[in-house]
Amino acid sequence: MDPAVASALVIGGIIIVVILILFSLSGLRVVNQYERGVVFVLGRLIGAKGPGLFWVPPFISVMRKIDMRVVTIELPPQEGVTRDNVTVKVSAVVYFYVVNANDAVNNVLDYYRATVQIAQTTLRSVLGQSNLDQLLSEREEINRAVQSIIDEHTEKWGIKVTTVEVKDVELPSTMQRAMAKQAEAEREKRAKVLLAQGEFLAAQTLTDAAHTIATEPAALQLRYLQTLTEIAVEKNSTIVFPLPIDLIEPFADLMKRMANGHDGASAPKPATPPAIEPATPPAIEPAQPAAPAPAPPAAPQAPLQTPQTPAQAPQNPPPPYAPQWPPLPPTGERQP
Repeated sequence: MDPAVASALVIGGIIIVVILILFSLSGLRVVNQYERGVVFVLGRLIGAKGPGLFWVPPFISVMRKIDMRVVTIELPPQEGVTRDNVTVKVSAVVYFYVVNANDAVNNVLDYYRATVQIAQTTLRSVLGQSNLDQLLSEREEINRAVQSIIDEHTEKWGIKVTTVEVKDVELPSTMQRAMAKQAEAEREKRAKVLLAQGEFLAAQTLTDAAHTIATEPAALQLRYLQTLTEIAVEKNSTIVFPLPIDLIEPFADLMKRMANGHDGASAPKPATPPAIEPATPPAIEPAQPAAPAPAPPAAPQAPLQTPQTPAQAPQNPPPPYAPQWPPLPPTGERQP
């Protein structure tokens, strides 16, 4: 064989081998652990492959990588009107990931953009069906409602929505002032109720304490002394207070009881002397005359009284009993 021909055949074989090697290497694909490669051969879906190294027919195959990690979408503020006609702006955050890479490629053109749009629409829809109080206090229910609606729409795209969280609720300034006044009034009402309850409990406690102190008179005096002790803690002031009789009376009664008990045990109690009343001068009464001899009846005459000098006049008025003078004899003589 001609050497020239042999060298040409060798060079041609080498070229063919290199071309085959390059052709084979061009079909190698590498997919990361968090990705999947959706392969199309001549326009037909073969399926998702990966992760790792695999080979696809070169020049006639197309592969699209799909990220399987959780995607976070921050929705811009959505302005809407609540069911009680209050205009608010609500922003939220949506978390989702791709469950089926084949559906994410075949069933939707851009699953990311489609998910964002359906999330915004759903958020405005749920916002219009809720009251302002529900939006502020029942966010968990609103989050679950938005999540269920978005998940229902994105399920056929191979998308799973895990969480929807309402991030911020922006209210008009007038509504903020009205809510601030309402909250302030509610706080004042609760403060007044608590104050009234405190006064009631304090009055009830004071009543119980007064009943307890009333059982023992000395307890009030001890409380009085304790109050003075509390006042006198600061020694930079002078306290002037009257000494009440009630402060000494319990101690005096106690000493009397002790003295009476001691005297009764040792000796009989002496008799109390009667009270000495001032002497009253007795009224001067005339002596009773002797019974006269029977005389003929005569007309009764007014009895004559012996005149008394000022020195003999009684100091006190005469007693209610007046002596009865006998009738004068007919001769008109005065009997002693």
